[in-house]
Amino acid sequence: MKPCPYACRSAEHSVARRNFLGRLALGAGSVVGGLGSFAQPAVAAALAKDQKRMLVINMHGGLSQLESWDPKPGTTTGGPFRAIPTSVPGIHISELLPHTAKVMHHLALARGVNTKEDDHGKGAYKMLTGRRQLPGQTNPEIGAVIAKCFDSSDKTLPGHIRVTPGGGGGRSADSAYLGPKYASIALDGAKPPQHTVKPDTLSDTSLAEQNAFRRLADDHFLSRRRTAMTDAYVQSYEQALELMKQREVFDLSKEPAKDHERYGKSDFGRHCLMARRLLEKGITFAQVSHSNYDTHNENFNFHFEQVGEFDQPFATLVTDLYERGMLESTLIVVLSEFGRTPNINLYYGRDHWSKAWSVCLGGAGIARGAVVGKTNATGTEVTEREVDAGHLFHTYLRALGLSSKGNFDVAGRQVPMADPAMGPIKELLA
Repeated sequence: MKPCPYACRSAEHSVARRNFLGRLALGAGSVVGGLGSFAQPAVAAALAKDQKRMLVINMHGGLSQLESWDPKPGTTTGGPFRAIPTSVPGIHISELLPHTAKVMHHLALARGVNTKEDDHGKGAYKMLTGRRQLPGQTNPEIGAVIAKCFDSSDKTLPGHIRVTPGGGGGRSADSAYLGPKYASIALDGAKPPQHTVKPDTLSDTSLAEQNAFRRLADDHFLSRRRTAMTDAYVQSYEQALELMKQREVFDLSKEPAKDHERYGKSDFGRHCLMARRLLEKGITFAQVSHSNYDTHNENFNFHFEQVGEFDQPFATLVTDLYERGMLESTLIVVLSEFGRTPNINLYYGRDHWSKAWSVCLGGAGIARGAVVGKTNATGTEVTEREVDAGHLFHTYLRALGLSSKGNFDVAGRQVPMADPAMGPIKELLA
């Protein structure tokens, strides 16, 4: 059987050649094809494992590339930490990442990132949308794009989850013109969203009757006055009901005690374990936050603690995804809004620096063990294969088997999924 020329050669696409009854609408920016069309349990299980997902670890504040992915020991800018070998011969990363070094063969590095944006808000916007922030223009973040692209009629849970301290289940506006259905829901990483338990005073029969009446009223109203706002209301209400039915998906206490021990007791460790649980349960996109890396003061002491807290849970998560057969279909990205200055200021800190920094990727269609881009000896300039956030955005889509040159149909207008002036980083793609 010859592989489809456009496909990612996954089990899903192999089955699709013969009896996959859904469709892959890359140009329209939507992917339809869940498990409902398949009666054979073995086929359904294979497809469930191969459903595309994305995990973003957002290192808020600006992770120092010199204390992580691109160390420069022994130089005037390098700082006190050594570079250590990894599981990929020839690739060295900071000694603050000993556990991650052992799983580097599952990962890749883009070391030539230059986003030309040193503002926190604008830098974060650019890294998450792949476009520069402009007045009067809002673009959807990568989580909303992925949730939209892999949405289907059999997906009842939200596809875009942010796991962050203090998240109580509220929705943001990060889906822009894709609509509120694909906006992120913020969870705190330990328990289900608030207000997802049926009151004891309300019986199952009463709840069912109320919802049946509500649906009749909705249908009557929508037949005459249907708008995007009314559709969003109906969708949100129906999804809330599904959250009530499936709230255990978001209950971290259901994970074994040994897994809690492996991930550690920090908030970040719990959040990584929650991300694994969400991805296993069918959530398309999960973002975990780790902060605050804005180290204008005491950069080295802070990175010693903070990167140390990141290292083991992240490496454990990568290992678990691999051992559970999910890494081939799960794209992992570790990003920030920018890096830190090579020059060390008088407070032993590093300032904002977008001119030459690094992003880590892995899984899905990413070439394992690849390093693309290079900086000079002191890390002040990109000397090989400079890339921007737009190139990375295209790369994310391609790594998940999507056409990054496709469009969304927004009220009859074709809107590019990614910046049409850019393209993917081909050297990072397997």
